[in-house]
Amino acid sequence: MVRAILLAIVLLAGTPAFGGEGLPPGPGEREKCPVCGMFVAKYPDFLSAVRFTDGTHVYFDGPKDLFRFTLGMKRHAPSRRPEDVEAIFVKDYYSLAFIDGRKAFYVSGSDVYGPMGRELVPFGREEEAAQFLKDHKGKSLFRFGEITKEILEALQ
Repeated sequence: MVRAILLAIVLLAGTPAFGGEGLPPGPGEREKCPVCGMFVAKYPDFLSAVRFTDGTHVYFDGPKDLFRFTLGMKRHAPSRRPEDVEAIFVKDYYSLAFIDGRKAFYVSGSDVYGPMGRELVPFGREEEAAQFLKDHKGKSLFRFGEITKEILEALQ
C-alpha cells in the first residue's frame, strides 16, 4: 500500500503542467541569458524560459530579457523563427512557480527590481497583478501580446 502511494506521488509529480506542457528542466550553473549574458541560475526568482519545438530551452534572468529575445529573434537567435517557440515560462511573483508566460499578467514600472533593474513582474492571476500594481507603484498592467519593444525601452 505504501509503495502504491509513493508510486502515485512520483507519477503525479512528473505530470506535465498546463495542458500537457512540461516544465523546463532548469538551467545549468553555467547557463547564460542569450540577451544580456548573465548567469541565469543565480536569479531563480525571476527565471524565465522558452522551449522550442525541438525540445531545447533557453533561459533568461527575467521576463524583460525573455521579451527582448522573442521580439528580436533575428538578432538574438538568427537560426530560430517565432514558429519554433513551443512554450514560454515565467515565474509567478508570489508563488515562484513556473506559469505559462503567454497567459500571464505583467506589471511594469513598479518599485520591485529584477536582476537587470526595472522589470516586468509576472502573475498568474489578474487580481494579484492589479493589487501588486497598487501596492508597488506600478505604472501599467499588460498581457503577453501587448508587450512591445517600446514598453521594454521604457524599462531602461
